[in-house]
Amino acid sequence: MKKLLIVVDMQKDFIDGALGTKEACAIVSPAADYIKKAMDEDVEVVFTRDTHHEDYMDTQEGKKLPVPHCIEGKVGWEICDELMPLAEGKLIFDKPTFGSVKLQEYVAREGFDEITLLGLCTDICVISNAMLVKAALPEASVRIVGSCSAGVTPESHDNALKAMSMCQIEII
Repeated sequence: MKKLLIVVDMQKDFIDGALGTKEACAIVSPAADYIKKAMDEDVEVVFTRDTHHEDYMDTQEGKKLPVPHCIEGKVGWEICDELMPLAEGKLIFDKPTFGSVKLQEYVAREGFDEITLLGLCTDICVISNAMLVKAALPEASVRIVGSCSAGVTPESHDNALKAMSMCQIEII
């Protein structure tokens, strides 16, 4: 069985930076433990990284969310310190928007049987990438580690988990 773990946007700006939350801070250590366990079990691990540029405020997203964040090359764009050693040597998909089409293409090309996602933010980027992955491989088992993910708010996190569950994405 070919397995993949996707670590979504575990970046400094989403944890304790421009858009950080206490819920995001709380999942860093459990996420690190989950990633290490997956690596020990020879599960392939990839990362995504929200990637914006200096013109962020002129983009559609910037106009709707006027908080500069994850600007490429800045500290907030970096994967958090605790997870950075786990990301070394791994594929990292830099994405200019919520979901990564390049990740979707990769998953479809590689043909995984089981795909697990965790990270930030459940209600924006995790759900977007989960839906893209599910569309790419409708017969694959797609799962979300709810305890290693956090949303913009606890309520929106729960709503996103419910929405994904309705789309036959398992919440573990």
